[in-house]
Amino acid sequence: MTHTIALAGKGGTGKTTIAALIVKHLLETRRGTVLAIDADPSSNLNLALGLPLTRTVGDIREDMLAGVDKSVGTSVARRDYLDAEIHYALEEGDRVDLLAMGRPEGQGCYCAVNHLLRELVDGLNRAYDYVVIDNEAGMEHLSRRTTRDVDVLLVVTDPTVRGVRAARSIVELAHNLKINIKRSLLIVNRANGSIPPALQAEIDAIGVELAAVIPADPTITAFDAEGKPIIALTATSPAVQAVERLAEKLVE
Repeated sequence: MTHTIALAGKGGTGKTTIAALIVKHLLETRRGTVLAIDADPSSNLNLALGLPLTRTVGDIREDMLAGVDKSVGTSVARRDYLDAEIHYALEEGDRVDLLAMGRPEGQGCYCAVNHLLRELVDGLNRAYDYVVIDNEAGMEHLSRRTTRDVDVLLVVTDPTVRGVRAARSIVELAHNLKINIKRSLLIVNRANGSIPPALQAEIDAIGVELAAVIPADPTITAFDAEGKPIIALTATSPAVQAVERLAEKLVE
């Protein structure tokens, strides 16, 4: 059975870095395969994983509506075409594949194409042991899935009151979207030292377990500056160590 871990948080909280480190942990400590889904339109999970990115699901959708494939006629042919294109868009690594959702919808009627795409992407998920989804704050990809089951939702925040309040809004949004989430956990990322009382009070008000406090890690800053993949960080990294402890809670 596929185990799905989704991450959400406002921009700049480092959720893509955490997603990459969770993938790293799964590959190094667990058997099985991982599908990493980049559901953030900025599409940079590939950089963190050291994988290329040549095509996204958004590109497939736009090409379909623009009539790039002139041979598509019946609904059966359209489904076969989209299925082939999604598999072509997969970036394959060593036991980890990446699928980027890409840009949001533009002008035009997307309903029929989107429905087929959702079914095909959800079907693809079931072929992997683990799925790690890097979402934008609005969690549109999760809300539009035909299968909305998520084993763990990680809501990532920076160590600020404003950030934690944004995280609280994301938790409330997830409830309103009626996503079937088995567990929701809060992650405070890039922390410097202990959490001050005012920030702890905001965390307690969310009503979601604080599962990890990940320290600010200058090694990650250096990797980002040099364009090195985050997945190549070693076990000496404080952030890697914190995410390893967190990841053990996610796949018990």
